[in-house]
Amino acid sequence: MTLVKVCGLKEVEHVEAAVAAGVDWIGFVFAPSKREITIEQAAALAQHIPSSVKKVGVFVNATPQFIKEVYDRVPLDYVQYHGDESNEDIADIGLPSIKAFSIRTKEDVERAASYDVDYYLFDAPGTDFRGGSGHRFDWSLLQDFPKNQIILAGGLHPANIADAIQLVQPFAVDVSSGVEQNGRKDTTLITSFLQAAKGANTL
Repeated sequence: MTLVKVCGLKEVEHVEAAVAAGVDWIGFVFAPSKREITIEQAAALAQHIPSSVKKVGVFVNATPQFIKEVYDRVPLDYVQYHGDESNEDIADIGLPSIKAFSIRTKEDVERAASYDVDYYLFDAPGTDFRGGSGHRFDWSLLQDFPKNQIILAGGLHPANIADAIQLVQPFAVDVSSGVEQNGRKDTTLITSFLQAAKGANTL
């Protein structure tokens, strides 16, 4: 069954809506973005997340000290690297890891395979910030990559998530801007996305 991650949550009502709709992972952004939050805010939101739902922190070229502090204080289950971190950087930090890659060509996918991480998040190239652009990439580029380590992101929303799951068969999917209205998370869209994604698993 494909897992679902909702990323960039900042408000209790949206965390609770995602949990109620069956979310598997929730992402907090600790990098320059309109979705950025503090350690204190994330720790407060984490109080509303059951232990069955994994908490992921998103970082862009952060220091190892900051990453480890956030991991311990929120606390997190996974660290998502969205910057220029090398395989060695990630190994040195030594925490459960997700590495995000912007995909334009097959070479980008091949570069991802040179990393040794728990999961690989494949996203469309960012615009103002890393990731979260709301655009999709050519999903066929992933056809030879191990499905059990793929987290699919980029341009996903309630109307296309079922098709995405059927075509790519990823381990997990990740949504952020696809469940927003006017730059803010929307409870109805979060619920609709999760229902569509979970429904796709039974087809």
